[in-house]
Amino acid sequence: WPIGDGERFKGVLDRIDNVVHLFDRGDRKSKAQVEQVPMDDLETLEKRIDDEELFEKLLEDQELLQELIAPLDMDRVIAGEQSPLFFGSAMTNFGVQLFLDKFCNMGTKPSGRLAKRKEEVKGKKAKESNADSGDDDEADELIAPDHGEFSGFVFKTQANLDPKHRDRLAYIRVVSGSFQKGMKVGHSRSKPGKKFQLAQAQTLFGSDRESVEVAYPGDVIGINNPGNFAIGDTLFTGNEQIAFPGIPSFSPEKFAFIRNPNPSTYKSFQKGVDQLLAEGAVQSLRQRNDDGGGPLILAAVGQLQFEVVQARLKSEYKVDSDLEAIGYTLARWADGGWDAVDKADADGKLFGIMIVQDRWQRPVLLFRNDWKAASVAEEEKYLELKPWSKPPMFE
Repeated sequence: WPIGDGERFKGVLDRIDNVVHLFDRGDRKSKAQVEQVPMDDLETLEKRIDDEELFEKLLEDQELLQELIAPLDMDRVIAGEQSPLFFGSAMTNFGVQLFLDKFCNMGTKPSGRLAKRKEEVKGKKAKESNADSGDDDEADELIAPDHGEFSGFVFKTQANLDPKHRDRLAYIRVVSGSFQKGMKVGHSRSKPGKKFQLAQAQTLFGSDRESVEVAYPGDVIGINNPGNFAIGDTLFTGNEQIAFPGIPSFSPEKFAFIRNPNPSTYKSFQKGVDQLLAEGAVQSLRQRNDDGGGPLILAAVGQLQFEVVQARLKSEYKVDSDLEAIGYTLARWADGGWDAVDKADADGKLFGIMIVQDRWQRPVLLFRNDWKAASVAEEEKYLELKPWSKPPMFE
């Protein structure tokens, strides 16, 4: 708990150990000097804080925290029901080391992750491990950290970390086995038997990069991404394809056509849009039966996401872009498929609704208001409308 703020920030109270950490302000390049004083030693505390108002407030805050705030329960933290709260200042380097120490002490061992398997048969369609289930989205087997084969999933991609080299990275969270530099891995959305060599990997901390030779479950590594790896993809070794459930996409509320006003910059414009979409900055939609030749629709939660895309296209790819807003306010994925959408459309149930497709050619309905979306979902249950989507586990 903080003692003061701004220029009067003196330190923090560690409620777990009941110790006050007082910081001596130094220059920004050096580590802050810390003095630890037990909360029970009020005489020393008052002298060291040297601010009667802050000392009295600390005593009052401690009493209130004991009465109102539940003690830290790591079982609840692991279950996602409680979150530890830390205070500090990165600018003055107050509390940073304390936070890192507590973070390491509270860390748990890597956990397994549910996945779906398919037996890899080169040149033939992969055979599912659960033959009775045709649902690719059903993860039914736990891949434990001590599983003999390497597996990991992509949770983030990023382009232009170094604008001079136009590099792209895919961030992988290792789930099982171990990563070895130069290893060859399978890819959940590629053909069975196709392998990718991970020639190098790195860890990133701020602007610093460090090459990685080996990584273990729980580690996060960045690998070069030539454009094959997308958010939610699974990489693996062994004779069975493994796919972890995809990461859900946000439910968009803003929609706009994006166009290139300058035909001479077509390649740079297309490259920029493709790479930014791969990062998940916004989602992409197309009108039905558009195989890529028509105008692209960007979908976002807020207007700021559109502005970020346009700014990055201008600064990183040196291209201009025009946005034309579309008057719809929410999207629903029709898990019932195109046949269900065609039936509802033929029955006149989709009047005033825009029918589009996502990057996986799955049907998406755009609505102008919540009332219409709720009405269609209630009356046409066979559409199986959902406000979010996951990428397919296999292709």
